[in-house]
Amino acid sequence: MAAAPAAVAVIISIAVIVTVLTRPIYYFDIEKLDIPQKSGISAEACRLNYDTLINYNLPGGESELVFPTLPMSEEGRIHFAEVKDIFSAMQLIAAAGIILIALWVWRWRHHTLWIKYTVILTIVAAGVAGLAMTIDWEWAFETMHKIFFDNDYWLFDPHTDPVITILPEEFFMHCGIFIVVLISIETFGLGMIYRRMNTCRN
Repeated sequence: MAAAPAAVAVIISIAVIVTVLTRPIYYFDIEKLDIPQKSGISAEACRLNYDTLINYNLPGGESELVFPTLPMSEEGRIHFAEVKDIFSAMQLIAAAGIILIALWVWRWRHHTLWIKYTVILTIVAAGVAGLAMTIDWEWAFETMHKIFFDNDYWLFDPHTDPVITILPEEFFMHCGIFIVVLISIETFGLGMIYRRMNTCRN
C-alpha cells in the first residue's frame, strides 16, 4: 500500500528531528567523550559552536552558517548547507505527514491494513539500521553519507574545518542509536493504535 512507505518516511523523519533537537545528547558527550581534551577546544566553545550549528538548521535560522569561534572551508560550508536542505525536507515530510496521516485515519478509519504494513516496514528498517551499526559502525556511517551526498565534502580536514574535532564519530553513533530507539517507540505506539482500532471495530 502506498500509504505505508510514506508513513515510514514520516516516522523516520520525526525520529531524526527529535534527535537533532535533543541537544543534551551532545552536552553529555562533551564530558563523556572528553571532547575538550581531545580537540583543544573548551567545553563552553563546544556548546556555543554546536548550538550555532543546530540553530542554523531550524526554521527561521540564519541563512548562512558562521561558527562563533571556528573557521570553515568552502567545502564545509557547502556540506552544512546540504545537511540543512535534507533536514528542512525532513521537517516538511514530518509536518505534512502528520496532517495527512491524521486525515487518512479519520477518513479511512475502517481500513487499517496500511498501519500493519507500516509497522512491519518500520521494524525491518530499524532492525537493518541497528544491525548495521552494531556490526560495523564506520561502514554504516560512510554508507549513510554516500546515500545522501553526491560529494566527499563530509570528509573534513581538521586543519581547515576544526568543527570536526568537536563532532567525533562516537557522538554520531549515539545519535544513531537514539534514532533507532525513537523509531522503535513510534512503531510500538503505532502498533498499539492498530490493535486498538481493530479491537474497537470488532
